[in-house]
Amino acid sequence: MKAARARLLHRVRCVFAALGCAVAAVAGMNAHAAPRLDLTGYADAAGAITVLHGGESADPYFAMQALLLAHDNGFDIAAPAEKFVDWLLPKQKPDGTFDRFCRLDNGDWLACKTADADDSLLAMWMRLLETMPEKTSSQPAWSGSYRIAQRSLAHLFQPSRGVYMVSPVYLHGLFMDNLEVWALKRHSRHALPGEADALAQAIRSTFGKPDATGFLVSTQLEQRWQPPVFYPDHVAQIFPLTLDFPMPAAKSHYAAWMAMHRGEWLRHSQHDYPWGIIAVAALRQGDVQTVSCWLREAAGRRHSARWAVTDEVSMQLITASGARPAPPQAACT
Repeated sequence: MKAARARLLHRVRCVFAALGCAVAAVAGMNAHAAPRLDLTGYADAAGAITVLHGGESADPYFAMQALLLAHDNGFDIAAPAEKFVDWLLPKQKPDGTFDRFCRLDNGDWLACKTADADDSLLAMWMRLLETMPEKTSSQPAWSGSYRIAQRSLAHLFQPSRGVYMVSPVYLHGLFMDNLEVWALKRHSRHALPGEADALAQAIRSTFGKPDATGFLVSTQLEQRWQPPVFYPDHVAQIFPLTLDFPMPAAKSHYAAWMAMHRGEWLRHSQHDYPWGIIAVAALRQGDVQTVSCWLREAAGRRHSARWAVTDEVSMQLITASGARPAPPQAACT
């Protein structure tokens, strides 16, 4: 009798122990669940993502940049990304490219402008589809769209330089666009072995300045003699760090950029866009002080006409990190 009772108690303890382990496991999963990206005010019911909060224009480049920025930094983008793809895919042109869109009075969207660049847009589209591999492989429309974009991007490759041209119309290459293509090659399950490394080397060879002080923004000869401005010239120098492009001295490169341009960048939020993506680069570099300064200078512009969807994603990433705005007395700019 005692032996039977002991066996019963042992089984009960085992059951409760198993339940406790299961509860702990679920709690652990919930504690480490990826934060969900919230695009309220930017994404409409159909899935379109506007450049501005409650905006009337939808530029696929900025929408995909925002989604991929969130994804690359650990956020769950599944819900807005899937709806966005379902919204944009029927609007893909036969050559695989996309236009920019304007909202009509009835709420519908009309293609109203061509894209600034095809190469980066095609690369980002494929990379976004690859964040949802099951959907892409199971939905013929998605996989077909991927293949069309893949072929179109391949046609923009310039063998003489080893980099990609902007479009069939604009036959020059852009540094930041090619970084977006490199990011695709680095992450893609469909990239050939060594393809990302070869493109990285071609980017350095093509865009690296002869004096090794940074990168040219374009293969256009005339830009070599134009005085540098914050965008695109100065932004281009820190852009590789937002995509983890391999650089031999990333820490010192980052520190040098901040020493030269931090004040100018932080002041931009007062009269232009706050360039939150640079704040994310600072977060990735562990530069808490700079992140706090950006929060102080930029937070008041949130959802304004100078706050793009990429800035909104940057704000959510930084807020989730636990960063707080710098105090008023902190020297930021």
